[in-house]
Amino acid sequence: MTLAQTRDEPIFLDTEADLAHRAKWWTGRVFVYGALLLWTVICLFPIYWTITTSFKLAPDVMRGNLVPFWDFTPAWRGWQGLGLSPETLMQTSTVREEFMKRFLNSVITSLSASALAVALGSLAAYGLSRFSYRFGYMKNADISFFFLSQLILPPVVLALPFLVLYRELDLLDTRIGLILLYTLTVLPIVIWIMRDQFAAIPTELEEAAMVDGLGVWGAFFHIVLPIALPGMVAAFILSLVLCWNEYFFAALLTSTEAKTLPVMVASQTGSQGINWWSMAALSTAAIAPLVVIGIVLERYIIKGMAAGAVK
Repeated sequence: MTLAQTRDEPIFLDTEADLAHRAKWWTGRVFVYGALLLWTVICLFPIYWTITTSFKLAPDVMRGNLVPFWDFTPAWRGWQGLGLSPETLMQTSTVREEFMKRFLNSVITSLSASALAVALGSLAAYGLSRFSYRFGYMKNADISFFFLSQLILPPVVLALPFLVLYRELDLLDTRIGLILLYTLTVLPIVIWIMRDQFAAIPTELEEAAMVDGLGVWGAFFHIVLPIALPGMVAAFILSLVLCWNEYFFAALLTSTEAKTLPVMVASQTGSQGINWWSMAALSTAAIAPLVVIGIVLERYIIKGMAAGAVK
């Protein structure tokens, strides 16, 4: 009797029962990986469709051709409209200047709002996880739910109050106005994520640091913060995605100077209908930075988890 072994496969003897067990084991693995592969295709297909549509002509879009060089010949039609095709990249383009302005607005507002929300939300979450508060009948659990309840109201309910308030404060069509609003929008999510992160960190670590001479802030910055880094990065990525894709308030509170990419994407309509190729090119350009940031910060999440395990 011989032993059969692969890298991940358990060791079985070549008996009838072992062969049946091995067949069952392989069947389970094929089913699991097949389901994961199918789900991956379903999740990535919209991105694939968007990218390929940016290289299609109008007839190819209407026919629903999907496979480049098989169903259709790729062209730079969508990218020409943005001034980002190879033949127009070195030429002066007002559309490209407009795109870069909207892109810069999205970068500044999203990064600033996400960073500010993570900074303020982490401090609030740390206080809720370490100290006991009481405001009237509200205790820590009630305060946490109050923050989360801010997400219950639909944005359209807040449209008129913010419009009047921003007009009085002269914040209409400004980046500062969007940054403050986006910070308030994602702050409850950051607080809930970070509260669970801080609650999972033993208080004995901070007590030991204080015995060694550190104060409350010293223990927070030198002990708690490095361990909670993975949660902070995750909260930052989630906040960044939400701020980057926000459309309603960006369309309502901006007109020319602070307009962001989602508003520009939604404006790709004309008398002939929707310019699918231009919209797809804009969407592809808007997706790319988030993909790059996610890949880069994923490494820091792994490093933060390893550092937390060592500590």
